[in-house]
Amino acid sequence: MPGTSPLLAALAVVFLAPLSPALASMPLAGLSGDEKRSVAAPGLLLAQGGDVEIFYDRAGNRVIVDAYTGAVIAIERPRRLPLRERTLPRRAGPSVNDPDALERYRRYRERQLGRPLEPLPGEAARDYRQPIPEDDDFIARRRLPAIDEDGDVARREPLPRDRLSDDPVTGSTPREDDGATARPRGPTGASEDVARLQVLLDRAGVSPGVIDGRMGSNVRKALDALAEMTGERLDPSDTALVEAALADTGGPAFSTYTITAADAAGPFVASIPADYGDKARMERLGYTSTIEMLAERFHMDENYLRALNPGAAFSRPGTRIKVADPGKPRTGAVTRIVADKGREQVRAYDAAGNLVAAYPATIGSTDTPSPSGTVKVERIAFDPEYTYNPKLNFKQGDNEKVLTIPPGPNGPVGTIWIALSKPTYGIHGTPEPARIGKTNSHGCVRLTNWDAHELAKMVTKGVWVSFSE
Repeated sequence: MPGTSPLLAALAVVFLAPLSPALASMPLAGLSGDEKRSVAAPGLLLAQGGDVEIFYDRAGNRVIVDAYTGAVIAIERPRRLPLRERTLPRRAGPSVNDPDALERYRRYRERQLGRPLEPLPGEAARDYRQPIPEDDDFIARRRLPAIDEDGDVARREPLPRDRLSDDPVTGSTPREDDGATARPRGPTGASEDVARLQVLLDRAGVSPGVIDGRMGSNVRKALDALAEMTGERLDPSDTALVEAALADTGGPAFSTYTITAADAAGPFVASIPADYGDKARMERLGYTSTIEMLAERFHMDENYLRALNPGAAFSRPGTRIKVADPGKPRTGAVTRIVADKGREQVRAYDAAGNLVAAYPATIGSTDTPSPSGTVKVERIAFDPEYTYNPKLNFKQGDNEKVLTIPPGPNGPVGTIWIALSKPTYGIHGTPEPARIGKTNSHGCVRLTNWDAHELAKMVTKGVWVSFSE
């Protein structure tokens, strides 16, 4: 209004503001004069008195409440526009009603699928052809190997291989006739029936070496020793008889073991160096992993233990694994030991001449033969250090000085040293049990650590040891 001050204009807006539909429909009968004026002119009271409070409920309704009494004065529902009056957002992209946009999208998809298209007016033609050999940047495909007569196997000449030299870890050299068997084998071809037989032989005191599920020379030697011990020959193919014998000697061949926190804690070493000089600088030649430790504890080949428990977390406490149950160690008093070079086996006898135990062994070599004749046990050392003297024994690497190798299952003599009366010779353990009976040594008699430990518990100083051919 012309000539009206801003303040008066604002007051006019307040006084002349129309009532909301909810307030206009409220009945005024029964209200006092002040209440009628409050409802009739809410804008004035909201602006000046502050006698009401406004809230919004979960449904979006506007609720007007008396500030003094808490009574609901009015409820206003939110105003909703009819659908035809709403403005909906449009999606980005070509409209389905736009023929040009649809054509562009079709051509885009055709190019993605590698289909040639005629170029649009003003568009450069595309070359969809593959490169040809004449191009400078073309890489020619090499010829495949020739196919044999069967048509399904590619011929390939075997790579030349030199004979393995002396093992720097154990001093072992694979024999010429079966060097391939000197290396530990994987789980391929292993049989649980053979493994059960191996467990039975181990319980009987005729060790098959590592339990690996394979019918090898160590198992056959153990069967011969069992026949000498009992007077009866066990048929290895008679699985029913093997199962019955297992039941009589302690139950099933396999059991379930739960890895403990102490198992997982070790202590372990990161690796075992090959050089004796590096070995001498270590504090202990311990196990390198939980599975190596458990394999030796249960007289098993490490690869076979892993194959029996695919995906098992051997370093995690609480893991349940399947293991062999070789039973308790053999006991008795051994008075005579025979180291049979031809059989590659050590046999222990009592005072009555009865066979107490038999073990597969690695006994000397052609270059460094074991002693001949008869010697005596001089002393027995558990978890021994090893003294390397190149002037008395073999020379390892470039080490020309006397070295003291720390103890441990991965030491050169393993966990046991049974010294003989012939200097520098003895019966001892090994860091590689899978090689027993399959390699040569530097003249000593090598057993698995568990077999050497069992034998050491049954012998004393002065026991005769005879070497036979």
